[in-house]
Amino acid sequence: MQIPNGFKPHFRKSDFTAPWEPIYSNILPDRVQLGLTIAPPHTNSRGFVHGGLIAALSDNTMGITCGVALGDGARLVTASLVTDFISSGEIGEWLLFDAEVLKAGGRLCFAQCIVKANDRLIARASATFSVVRKKTAN
Repeated sequence: MQIPNGFKPHFRKSDFTAPWEPIYSNILPDRVQLGLTIAPPHTNSRGFVHGGLIAALSDNTMGITCGVALGDGARLVTASLVTDFISSGEIGEWLLFDAEVLKAGGRLCFAQCIVKANDRLIARASATFSVVRKKTAN
């Protein structure tokens, strides 16, 4: 599978997502998209992309996108996450996570994410993030 233009190896690595690598990101002015080619480590026992992977990477995509909207190195914690599974993705398909901020404020950020497999809608997610401000020294 050809990696779409603009996507580069994801800049935010974690031990949790390491087994799913390679994960790619596309940095846009208002958001960050994530993507990967579905492979066996991404699937459930039926060979379809696992819902847990969809939920986790949707959360990741929305959190990073809220961080872009808030700027100043905002740190976020997921307060609520809802994922609707519409269809399924299969091995070899490009899985795209595309988020948008619905509202960014001083304490909360609301976002949604559309998930597509080869341009076919397979899931949508929405989340609320608490904005965690760095403590200042007194």
